[in-house]
This record gives sequence, structure tokens and C-alpha cells, in this order.
Amino acid sequence: MVPGKVMSTDLSNDMKAATVQGGEVTIMTEGGVTVDGAKVVQADLEADNGVIHAIDRVIMPKDEAESTLEKPKDH
Repeated sequence: MVPGKVMSTDLSNDMKAATVQGGEVTIMTEGGVTVDGAKVVQADLEADNGVIHAIDRVIMPKDEAESTLEKPKDH
């Protein structure tokens, strides 16, 4: 989730956006819009509290995703 109201017309290729969790996502616009590799399938859905861009997969925060992938240590 990115704070503010960002419409598809505001996007540019290789754009970085800060998330509300303190991370960062990369937005690409060449050959279709993607956010950290997830394809935007529907853009500019306006809601009472901002705008929604529907993507084709779940994006996990990088810190959580990396820690989930770590193998347990042998004791």
C-alpha cells in the first residue's frame, strides 16, 4: 500500500514509491504496468479513501518475505 492518491497517469517507468510499511516498490510502465513484477490488471478504481490498482498476485513486504524463506537453523 502506497500513501496518497496516485493515478495511472502519474506513473513513469522505473518509478520508486514508498509503502506505508516503510518499504519501497518499483513501478514499471513499459509493456504494461507492473508493481514489483505484479501486473496491473485494472487501474484507477477510485474509492472513498484513495485509489486502487488491482494486480495479478500478492506482493509481500520484502523483509517479511525474506524472513519467511529462511531455513530453520540446525541445533
